Amino acid sequence: MTHDREPDRRSFLRAVGVGAAVVGFDAGSRAWATQAGADGGLGAERVPHLDGTLLTDPAALAPYADDFGHLVTGRTPSAVLLPGSVGDIAAMIRYCGPRRIDVAPRGQGHQCFGQAQVKAGLVIDMGPLHAIAVDPARRTVEVQAGAVWSAVLDACLAHGLTPPVFTDYIERSVGGTLSAGGLGGAAQHHGAQVDTVVELDVVTGTGEVVTCSAHRHAELFHAARAGLGQVGVITRAVLTLVPARARVRKYTLTYATVAELTAAQRRAVRDGRFDWLEGAAAALPGGGWQYQLEGAVYYDAAAPDDQALIGDLGFQGPPVVAEFDYRGFVDDLAPAIAYLKASGEWYDPHPWSDLLLPDAATDAYVTAAMAGLTLADVGPSGVILLYPIPRARLRTPLLRTPDSDLVFLFAVLRTAAPDPGALPAAAMLEANRALYLQAQAFGGTIYPVDSIPMTAADWRVQYGDQWSAFRAAKHRFDPHGILTPGQGIFSRPAG
Repeated sequence: MTHDREPDRRSFLRAVGVGAAVVGFDAGSRAWATQAGADGGLGAERVPHLDGTLLTDPAALAPYADDFGHLVTGRTPSAVLLPGSVGDIAAMIRYCGPRRIDVAPRGQGHQCFGQAQVKAGLVIDMGPLHAIAVDPARRTVEVQAGAVWSAVLDACLAHGLTPPVFTDYIERSVGGTLSAGGLGGAAQHHGAQVDTVVELDVVTGTGEVVTCSAHRHAELFHAARAGLGQVGVITRAVLTLVPARARVRKYTLTYATVAELTAAQRRAVRDGRFDWLEGAAAALPGGGWQYQLEGAVYYDAAAPDDQALIGDLGFQGPPVVAEFDYRGFVDDLAPAIAYLKASGEWYDPHPWSDLLLPDAATDAYVTAAMAGLTLADVGPSGVILLYPIPRARLRTPLLRTPDSDLVFLFAVLRTAAPDPGALPAAAMLEANRALYLQAQAFGGTIYPVDSIPMTAADWRVQYGDQWSAFRAAKHRFDPHGILTPGQGIFSRPAG
């Protein structure tokens, strides 16, 4: 069995070259004119001077017509900007707005449903903007949006510091996760990654570069964090840091039912005994599922007391206890991902479902959902996550959560493998939609890094009492309606 490989974009571009220089955009043909064109770009509206490069060669554009989900096709951009500066991003957005050229920023392309793809538009590859500067005295780090979290972690650890929250996979870009939210096992204490942001630089849909915070241009600050790229392109973030501990002790505890798992998780999150808390479902060899609480404690010298930590959590069988250095724990998925890339499974379609559920409905809903799932419904490398987060910790307005003191992340991270008997990707998308509608009926929301087909009405329900403010921010900061159309949240203004 063979699998297509997703190339590293920058290595790929070095191999194919950048082609002829772009000199303008022909509004009549809706195409970019190059110096190699028959008319040398005469009649085209000239693009501004750029410090970086604008790509239009079809071979160079091809990688940007796909993403980690491998589910959305037909959205090949007409150009890709490799910015040499934030000024390049501002200049190109100012250029594209009046000409109604759609624009989407792209970090590592880890989206699952075409969110950063734009048909016949401009993709901004944020990768060249990856500077990181740690301020140990203030316990902050200033990061350009194209930097990946693993690089941020390494820079901070050199000063004995760390961002307080990481997602499970740390090769995502800072700008990408701040546009969505950034949830992980430490969110029970620190909130999402967006809740650790002190300040942002954002290029709005009018091409203005704005520095914003909770006290300065607050409307933009609140609309950019977890705003899915609708009001601007995040180019820089200042994040809070905490002291890094040297060691991590992780416990995996097994339960027979969803209710037993969540009861133990509620107890653990209530008393804060773990620094990091997640949970998962694992397929049993003969069919069915077992459930696992995953909790970790950070420490420096004396190891934690196992009995005091887990003795009252009512698990089955012996616990699995593992020791890590701190960095190894944060990046503990690295060996598994290396295996998936080597086997080709990393490059299969990923119809992911990520839901946030109210506490009171979680046990019954997840129990029913799991009863209807088999390993074939999830895929051989699929993952199912279930863990609680106190709602009070999630303070960013556009990171939408149910109206419940405790919310549960329930993620069915499917992989549509091309194996006999596996469920096709289209059927997985239909299953995601069904799960979402059931959750929506009792106040569940999506965590929008998923592959759930959404209607305009669904987005209004998703944002609830924030919908009017979000729509107003969209109209104010992106009046041409060009930014990140792949999300499908807002329709373009008339004219």
